[in-house]
Amino acid sequence: MKVLVTGGCGYIGSHTCVMLLEAGYDVIIVDNLCNSKRDVVDKIKEITGKDVIFYKGDVCDYALINKIFSHHDIVAVLHFAGLKAVGESVLKPLLYYRNNIDSTLNLLEVMTKYNCKNIVFSSSATVYGAPKTLPIKESAPLSTTNPYGSTKLYIEGILRDVYEADKNWNIAILRYFNPIGAHKSGLIGENPNGIPNNLMPYIIKVATKELEVLNIFGDDYDTPDGTGVRDYIHIIDLAKGHIKALDKVLSGSGIVCYNLGTGHGYSVLELVKTFEKVNNVKVNYRIAPRREGDIAACYADPTYAFQELGWKAELGIEDMCRDAYNYVMKCKRNTSD
Repeated sequence: MKVLVTGGCGYIGSHTCVMLLEAGYDVIIVDNLCNSKRDVVDKIKEITGKDVIFYKGDVCDYALINKIFSHHDIVAVLHFAGLKAVGESVLKPLLYYRNNIDSTLNLLEVMTKYNCKNIVFSSSATVYGAPKTLPIKESAPLSTTNPYGSTKLYIEGILRDVYEADKNWNIAILRYFNPIGAHKSGLIGENPNGIPNNLMPYIIKVATKELEVLNIFGDDYDTPDGTGVRDYIHIIDLAKGHIKALDKVLSGSGIVCYNLGTGHGYSVLELVKTFEKVNNVKVNYRIAPRREGDIAACYADPTYAFQELGWKAELGIEDMCRDAYNYVMKCKRNTSD
C-alpha cells in the first residue's frame, strides 16, 4: 500500500518513513527541504534496504500535490509538513498561517478529488496552551499561546469540519510532546539548518563547541528547579505511534485524537545534566529571560493511546540523550573522513 508522507525528510517524518517501510508500506515523500536535506532519502534507504519515491516541492503547490496523486494510488497520508518554531511564529505569524494552513487545505482538497480519505495529522501539545491541570488528557481545554500552536489548533478544527461533512474520512490527530533522540544507526536524527530552534540540537552544538553557550529561558517558573518542564519522548517511540495510528485509520477509525508522550516531565536543567552524564561532556549554559509564548510545564497523560492503539513510550531520557549525541558525532566523523 502506498502512503504519502509530507515533510518526510524532516526529523519526525524521516524516522516515521523508516518505520513505515519496515512495516511493509510503500512510501512516497514530498518535502521542500527548507529545514531538511536531500540525503536523508538515501539514508532511509540504507537503513531499511527499501526504495522510496521522492518529490522535491512544497505542499502549498497544488499542482505538485495533484500530480503526485495522479501518478500514484495513495491509500493514506501522514502530514508532517509545516513550519514549527514557536519563537519564529511569534515574530512571523503571517508566514506560519499562510504556510501551515494553506498546505493543509491544498492537501485535503486533492485527497478529496482522488477519494483518498485517510490521514494522520501531526499536531502538537501546544494546542493545550497553558494547561490548568497535569498530566494533560485529550479532553483538556484547548487554547494557544503562540501562532505556531494556533495553526495546529485551526487545522484540527478544519479536520473535524471535514469529517462532519463527510463521515467517509478516517482521521487521526496526534498531539505529541517534545521529541528528541535519533535512530540507533546514527544515520538520521535532528539536524536543523542554521541556528537550532529546539533544545536538544542547541545543547549538542554547545557540547561540540559550535556554539558558546546554551540560553535557558527562565529559571523562575513554578517548577522544581525553576526551569521549564516538558515531556521529552524518544523519536523512535513517536514514530512507532504513527504506525499504530495509521493502522487504526486504515481499519476505519472515524476521527480520533491521541497524546503521544511519556507521561513524565523533565526540566531543562535535568535534560542538560543527563546529557552531560551519559555523554561525558560539558554543556555551558546561562539563564536568560523567559521567552514570550512559553509555559512552565507540559506533560502528557498517554493512557488513551495505550488503551486504543496498544502504544506506549518505552525508551528513557538517557537513551534520548545518548542517541541524539551519537547521531551528531557520527555525522561529524563522516564529514571529516
